[in-house]
Amino acid sequence: MTFYSTLAERTAEGRRHLLGAPIIVRCFSGDITQDDYVSFLLQAYHHVKHTVPLLMGVGARLPESREWLRAAVAEYIAEEAGHQEWVLDDIAACGYDKEAARRSQPHVSTELMVAYAWDLVNRVNPLGFFGMVHVLEGTSVSIASQAADAIKARLGLPQQAFSYLYSHGALDQDHLKFFEGLMNRITDPAEQELIVHSASVFYQLYGNIFRALDGAHGLPRLSVGEPVHAN
Repeated sequence: MTFYSTLAERTAEGRRHLLGAPIIVRCFSGDITQDDYVSFLLQAYHHVKHTVPLLMGVGARLPESREWLRAAVAEYIAEEAGHQEWVLDDIAACGYDKEAARRSQPHVSTELMVAYAWDLVNRVNPLGFFGMVHVLEGTSVSIASQAADAIKARLGLPQQAFSYLYSHGALDQDHLKFFEGLMNRITDPAEQELIVHSASVFYQLYGNIFRALDGAHGLPRLSVGEPVHAN
């Protein structure tokens, strides 16, 4: 069995925890509001804006023996640059003030996931960050485009309100194949164990963000100058 297959198998329970979040279940049954969707986008902005800085930290901290992986990180950086602006543009297309969203504070569940990612990169081992890649890209491939279709059909929002979800559903198909090849080159058992562990934790933390969203009903439509209520 390849390491990528092992990673998927050993984190299956975490994946079920994430996909079982009530807001995800409601989304696919048509029980979704515009406030739900914008609440999701708001928290996405607050973690997506860390992706490129985190990748830069990973690249800087990899040893020379992992130069092949540093080259892959550079590709990820080129692909991921500016995606937080896509999220803000989607928020604006939903009729909300994207600059108020930019100034808002993340929910504590989002802060904790971001903090864990930075701690892995700066204190533990930069390879642990690939557990986050596994969770976020794997989730995008499995549900992003389908979720966008379901939300658009239910709410009648314009196509330009879904650039983040549709682009990641498509982009991450290729990214996931690329990621699989990278993971299968990780042969050290301790490094493999670290990535499995971090992926399991990220499934829990990302799932907690979606569970927090289920209590975030009633986010008001924004006019210029109004704050976004992130918590």
